[in-house]
Amino acid sequence: MPQMWNNQVFTVSHADDSPFAGDGLRAFFEYRDLGIREATGGRFGAHVIRAVPGKESPGAWHSHDLEFQMVYVLKGWVVFDYEGQGEQVLRAGSCVLQPPGIRHREAGHSDDMELIEITAPAEFGTSEEAAP
Repeated sequence: MPQMWNNQVFTVSHADDSPFAGDGLRAFFEYRDLGIREATGGRFGAHVIRAVPGKESPGAWHSHDLEFQMVYVLKGWVVFDYEGQGEQVLRAGSCVLQPPGIRHREAGHSDDMELIEITAPAEFGTSEEAAP
């Protein structure tokens, strides 16, 4: 049994040990799990998301049932449209806190887009929504 500190296990994730997989929430993205879900017993999740070149988002409005969602763009750009906030163009170095339940959609991204997403909890529900 790994040693625990305050219900968390020490973990390190290296890019060459955790490949990207296409089995995440969106088919136009690939996901690399950073091991945070397992280390925190599911209380938090973190992964790197990158665009699948040539695949576009259908731009569907949706919301998430979670407590916390933060996105930090590492490379390229992505456009999100947020309820009451309009379109936000995020580029390398941009960060957004998406409040729980806010309706939003991914409206476009560069083929080289890469971002980090941190959520609480790791597993959460996603609902399709009407445009605001």
